[in-house]
Amino acid sequence: MNVTITPSRVRGLARAPPSKSYTHRAILVAGYADQTTVRDALWSADTQATARAVERFGGTVNRRGEALEIEGFDGRPDVPADVIDCGNSGTTMRLVTATAALADGASVLTGDESLRSRPQGPLLEAITDLGGEATSTRGNGQAPLVVTGPISGGRVSIPGDVSSQYITALLLAGAVTEDGLEIELETELKSAPYVDITLEVLAAFGVDARKTELGFAVDGGQTYSATGGEYAVPGDFSSISYPLAAGAIASEDGVRIDGAQPSAQGDTAIVDIVDRMGASVDWDRDAGTIDVTAGELEGIEVSVEDTPDLLPTIATLGAVADGETRLTNAEHVRYKETDRVSAMADELGTLGVETTETQDSLTIHGGDSELTGGTVNGRNDHRVIMALALAGLVAEGGTTVVGADHVDVSFPGFFEMLSDLGASIERER
Repeated sequence: MNVTITPSRVRGLARAPPSKSYTHRAILVAGYADQTTVRDALWSADTQATARAVERFGGTVNRRGEALEIEGFDGRPDVPADVIDCGNSGTTMRLVTATAALADGASVLTGDESLRSRPQGPLLEAITDLGGEATSTRGNGQAPLVVTGPISGGRVSIPGDVSSQYITALLLAGAVTEDGLEIELETELKSAPYVDITLEVLAAFGVDARKTELGFAVDGGQTYSATGGEYAVPGDFSSISYPLAAGAIASEDGVRIDGAQPSAQGDTAIVDIVDRMGASVDWDRDAGTIDVTAGELEGIEVSVEDTPDLLPTIATLGAVADGETRLTNAEHVRYKETDRVSAMADELGTLGVETTETQDSLTIHGGDSELTGGTVNGRNDHRVIMALALAGLVAEGGTTVVGADHVDVSFPGFFEMLSDLGASIERER
């Protein structure tokens, strides 16, 4: 599907979708448990991949409205009877790779072309160091993967600057091993708030995991069980960034975002970023609402070390702002569904935006740019697509985003939300 956005003013109420990061963890953690109702779950292409994996390991996932009724495998995953297809979901593949290491036999994991190009090597090495067998069929540290268990726990070291999901995967699995896990970080941890999310979800299911001087640890022999058998997923601040940015660049009358309760999500930083750039922002944390109105935006410097998913949104804000917006500590953002640093530089360039790219930074020269409409490629990346669509709200002329249906990965109702706020949108299938 291609979508064309023409210049529009937006106003009204937008509701945040549930958090993708929390939903992934909640579905898999419920798989480790016995029976759980996961409420307010995001049912997207990515989270459905995690649900399918739980079923491959012997659980069941039934959708009842916005709730998921999950009967888990109670910490003892079956050897899958078929290949686990993770689709485009890097989170699914990394988290369930460690789950596969608990099964008494071999599991095969694969995904689409994009996912089969993403690095998994450090996690495979960690599983091997713990006594399992974990290999890449092509010998390049990328899927397809073959993982054979079971592991019983122990000590392991792993880099922290490639993906925090490796640490999350090991913590989730480590709680049901015999000996537990001690994880030593070989390098500084990037995207650290995502591990904080993991610790928060584990605690909600009665599992004790903790930070240590060297990294993280989780005791073995624990049982997963949510209080009252239920867990509620909070709103997603990665997704909140889009209506928030839309209001900051294209709303004179204001946009209110509902479902913005505080949580461990690092992407709550977007509220402060939009405020620093010059929009009018009021976050009522108790009510879980954010009100935003457009202002004269000015470029700022932002480290995305802990908030990689925000880079596309901030890049679009920088394209509208005066002066320079510099995004630093961004090298790990190159290893997402696509290289988001280059993708945003190239596609914003198509729309007339001047940028400077280094290996670990992206600078947007808003003051030297004039946004004009054009045809841009969403790169099969939901976050790139949504960020480019925002640019279309204020670019001169129409902006066509090719391959826009990939928003289903995290925000299936994104274009409906924009349309409800008053954006002019045409779809072409």
